[in-house]
Amino acid sequence: MIKIICVCGARPNFMKIAPVMQAFEANGNFHTLLVHTGQHYDENMSRLFFDELEIPKPDINLEVGSGSHSYQTAEIMKRFEPVVLDFKPDYVLVVGDVNSTIACGLVAVKLGVKLIHVEAGLRSFDRTMPEEINRILTDAISDLLFVTEQSGIDNLRNEGIDSNKVHLVGNVMIDTLMTNREKAKKSDVLEQLGLEPRNYGVITLHRPSNVDDMERFGEIVGAFEEIEKETKLVFPIHPRTRNNIKGTKLEERIKAMENLLLLEPVGYLDFLCLMINAALIFTDSGGIQEETTILGIPCMTLRESTERPITITDGTNRLVHITTEDILKNYHQIKNDDVRTTAGVPNFWDGKAAERIAKTIKDDYSKNNFGQYKNCLILF
Repeated sequence: MIKIICVCGARPNFMKIAPVMQAFEANGNFHTLLVHTGQHYDENMSRLFFDELEIPKPDINLEVGSGSHSYQTAEIMKRFEPVVLDFKPDYVLVVGDVNSTIACGLVAVKLGVKLIHVEAGLRSFDRTMPEEINRILTDAISDLLFVTEQSGIDNLRNEGIDSNKVHLVGNVMIDTLMTNREKAKKSDVLEQLGLEPRNYGVITLHRPSNVDDMERFGEIVGAFEEIEKETKLVFPIHPRTRNNIKGTKLEERIKAMENLLLLEPVGYLDFLCLMINAALIFTDSGGIQEETTILGIPCMTLRESTERPITITDGTNRLVHITTEDILKNYHQIKNDDVRTTAGVPNFWDGKAAERIAKTIKDDYSKNNFGQYKNCLILF
């Protein structure tokens, strides 16, 4: 049996770990240990995601909680190292670009564990983003790199990564979407909120570059003040965003919008239902760019760069400058375009990425017979 520690750290990772865990179980050659670092520590929301996606209860919760990037990364490393030493896994596999990814990856390689990175090669080329630093460093120390799109292959080649380590397998986030799409359609969230399909937009904002800078955030809110006059807006507000605007004029402006519905964060299935039925999405998230591409929903990414360029070339995504003027310009363009009929499906975004990952790991294990390697890990 191939021993693997599967680690999830933050809510976006939950949607990525689910299909991989299921693929390992179906393959029959893996013995897994599921570790939750607790980087995202909302217990109710974490439990909801695990239940909805049918992820087994974590075997271990490191309960790291919040803190600065340095504190969080160091604390994860301290608490994770004994887990690796005790379980003696064959692989460590890390997914995504959060602090848990690089922290657990560093622990693995320093203990001589063979490291795997799922979602490797994505680059925004903006090093002010903490996630970009995590991506670059994790790829540099990984032994197997699983890539979602061709840009990842190109980026890793340009960085001098051995091509024998790199595998284009598709997108595990899309595996989860395809598995749960029909289930999400049965959600009654639209009825609960009084929404009609195709007659509302969805907002998600959490990036520090947007929600920590009140001037930039004000530009975004200025656009929403105009858009909500003709299109209902649904805004499940991120805790970081809510805390930043608490007691400010921006909070007053948001609450004053009669056609903007401010919600607490919602579960995966309800949010997927909201996306499926939306007229368009406003976001600064990476994963939502990918999901809207498959769903054929117009997406306005409120950022200056994206690490997922295929969502623009093949999908429904467009980058929008953080000014009221540019947000409104793109909004009106989308209203006049039939974006849904022009969206394409990227190669290997077929719901089988996790199966390819499991097979490639099994083949790698058999080929190398692991010799000197006695430890390895999987992180999400």
